[in-house]
Order: sequence, then C-alpha cells, then structure tokens
Amino acid sequence: MPQCAEHGDSGTVVYMGDQLRDELLRRSARDQQVRHQWLEQQTVDSITVREVDADNTARLAEIIDEHGWPGHTLVGTDGAHAAWLLAQHATPDYQQAWIDLLREAVDRQEATERDLAYLDDRVLLHQNLPQRYGTQRFGIGNQTSRLWPLADRERVNLWRSEIGLSPLDNCDLDQAWRFDELRHIRDNTPENTVEAPRQPSSRFRD
Repeated sequence: MPQCAEHGDSGTVVYMGDQLRDELLRRSARDQQVRHQWLEQQTVDSITVREVDADNTARLAEIIDEHGWPGHTLVGTDGAHAAWLLAQHATPDYQQAWIDLLREAVDRQEATERDLAYLDDRVLLHQNLPQRYGTQRFGIGNQTSRLWPLADRERVNLWRSEIGLSPLDNCDLDQAWRFDELRHIRDNTPENTVEAPRQPSSRFRD
C-alpha cells in the first residue's frame, strides 16, 4: 500500500500507514474489550465505555482531518474496518459529519458497503428516521430489544443480500418497532430507562 515514510531517531524507516493501522487496531480492540467488560463481565461501568469512546472519537477526528477517511490503501482492510468501528461508537454529530466521507470511500473501493450500511442505519436512527438495512436494535425499559423501524420490510433482505449481509428472519421483521408504538412507549417511560441503540460487535455483527 502506498504510504509516506518517516525516519525515526534511530534511522529506521517508519511508514505512516502502518503506524495508523496499528493504532486503529489497538483502539478498536480496546473498544471491544471495554464493551465485553461492561456487558458480559460487569467489571466496568458505562462511564468507562463513554470515556474510551470519547478518546477514540477525538483521535479519529484528528486522523480524518489530516488524511481524510482512512481507507484500504492507507491503513489496510482491517485498519479501515477498525476506523468504522470507532465511528460507529462516536457521538451522533461526528457520525453525521463522517457518513458522506465513508460513502465516498466506498465509491472508491476504499471501504466496504457493509460498514457503510451499519453507520448509515445508525445515523438514520439518531435522526428518528427508518433504517434501510436492519442493523440497529432499540430497547425501552423492560421491553425486549427489537429492530429499529424499517424503511421497507419487504425489501430489507434484498438490500442486505446485495452487500453480503445475512437475511433477517420473519420473527425479527414482524417484531420490528413501529414509530407510533415507540412514541407511545417513550412518552410513558422514564428517560433513564431508555436504552442506547444496540448492534452486534464487529466479530458477530451479522
């Protein structure tokens, strides 16, 4: 992959793309680790997760400001996927700012359509709009986590198949939230019982 070379103090050649890739992979591994500790082991709290996310978001913003979206050519396929994971857990304002950059990277074959689908659905969720690919789930209070409302129940599995995502089963589709019931439940549910949007981890995201 084409990369800029820098000379370290010892005279060794250090490649910028390799450095960025290694950093993105470390940060994405930490992202997954802290979520496992929070959700599965209960050894950290949500404040720790938010701190990790904030640090990752700030660093990804610096990388994007300097290099644009870190795509396959610069940081490799796994590095680009790691960048997506950090963006997926960024705040909505950053996600909105970066979605078009990721879309352009996909057009240049510098990122995957699957990663774009997940971030696009997340942005739509935060805008209170129906999702296209069915990647996002939402829970309220004691309600079972269910698919965020779908743009087109009949075509969602076609759209998923076009980008290599496995189909959603009919039970999931039938139980997807509708906006009218979401409004009713949320209007009658204490704010602190509303869950954050859910998605599978990058290792089990289908």
